[in-house]
Amino acid sequence: MVTESVITTGLRDTIRGRLITPAEPDYDTARRVWNGMIDRRPSHIVEAANVGDIAPVIEISRSSGRPLAIRGGGHNVAGNGTVDDGIVLDLGRLNGIDVDPEARLVRVGAGARLADVDAATEPFGLAVPIGTVSGTGIAGLTLGGGVGWLTRRYGLTIDNLVSAEVVLATGDRVIASPTEHPDLFWGLRGGGGNFGVVSSFTFRAHPLNPDVFAGTLIYELPRWTEALMSFANLAPDLPDDLTCMITFMVPPPVSELGDRVLMFLGFAWAGTDRIEGEAVVGRIQAACLPDVAVLEPTRWIAFQSALDPMLSKGVRAYWRNASFERVDAPMIDTLVEWCGSQTWFGTAADLHHMGGVYGRVGEDDTAFPTRSAQYWLNIYGYWPAPADDDSMSGWVRGLSDAMAPYAIAGQYINFLGQDAANAGVKAIAAYGPAKLERLTLIKRRYDPENVFRINHNIPPG
Repeated sequence: MVTESVITTGLRDTIRGRLITPAEPDYDTARRVWNGMIDRRPSHIVEAANVGDIAPVIEISRSSGRPLAIRGGGHNVAGNGTVDDGIVLDLGRLNGIDVDPEARLVRVGAGARLADVDAATEPFGLAVPIGTVSGTGIAGLTLGGGVGWLTRRYGLTIDNLVSAEVVLATGDRVIASPTEHPDLFWGLRGGGGNFGVVSSFTFRAHPLNPDVFAGTLIYELPRWTEALMSFANLAPDLPDDLTCMITFMVPPPVSELGDRVLMFLGFAWAGTDRIEGEAVVGRIQAACLPDVAVLEPTRWIAFQSALDPMLSKGVRAYWRNASFERVDAPMIDTLVEWCGSQTWFGTAADLHHMGGVYGRVGEDDTAFPTRSAQYWLNIYGYWPAPADDDSMSGWVRGLSDAMAPYAIAGQYINFLGQDAANAGVKAIAAYGPAKLERLTLIKRRYDPENVFRINHNIPPG
């Protein structure tokens, strides 16, 4: 058995970054992740100074038998960026971003957050399709898929991934792309952190006016059924340039919207013709007039970070998700019943309208679970007090169970919480047997010892 002191000495002798142990005064700060429900105590935390620090940490984890957790932004709801009595490799300092505006390519370090990416691309009138909470780490978001406000126009984040630099379990550095290690490239696009440590990503960026046409239509509870049915009827004919997300929640106490549950139909227009965008949104409003319409001009960065205060670091979080081929009357009735029952701030559900470019990517082109989904439902909690854990997570589970009869196969791993369950069973539920078989072969080739197992794991056997 390898002792603590041997591991500590080995890490200090081989890395250029900072090593933090439980004896350090800032250990408790360094070990915390975004989800306040995750309270794990790693034996060692390595804040990597550069890519060269990655391979030695992997080797010491392998030789010592200590589990290894890889942390990018630390925003993963399941807490996969930390581990009890193991080694955390924190990539937060590997956050450099290089933008090539002529080629429309963006190289992003694995420690960057979505806010960093937006800040780097917006001055060039460009955007990478990413998520909706700017504090999220780019690495975890990308490896799981990446659903956001540009999904219908440009697809998922993984659909815009050009290549990735990966450090394998052997310590070797490789490039994964359509022409180099294409099997690994396929697995990285939706298969999570199962195959290696991605040190950087290169994305394709797209033109986007920084003064984006985006906003929110707000509906009081008595109008929900009519509004949802109206949207469902319009949805098949909405252009790719419009991506919508419908949120059910009690607004934050700091808002001016009161303390009753509301439905928010948020939208972002990615087209160049704002007049066309206004006409499309006008059709939605005409089909069911909102109680309030928030259509003031906004900057892309401001819109991207609007949810940040609600989902700040330290909230206690539990999530579930499901995908759907359609929205129909029984499904609407269930959503209205469950979401309308909220009388508290701290839980919500987002119904993402999918389709568009996302749906035209071939089912077998990436490891992402399903492209046939027209809607994706994320059910989530974000409360501060441990005393509310049972009631808040219970509501999330209850709505999830109630919606299950309408769902199709597939789970989005970025929206999966920390439920304790057999890894193989969870993987089958997420990917289905055919994709899981392919992912298992890739895992067996690149990580046969399952070194990278602190994740939504795909076992190699």
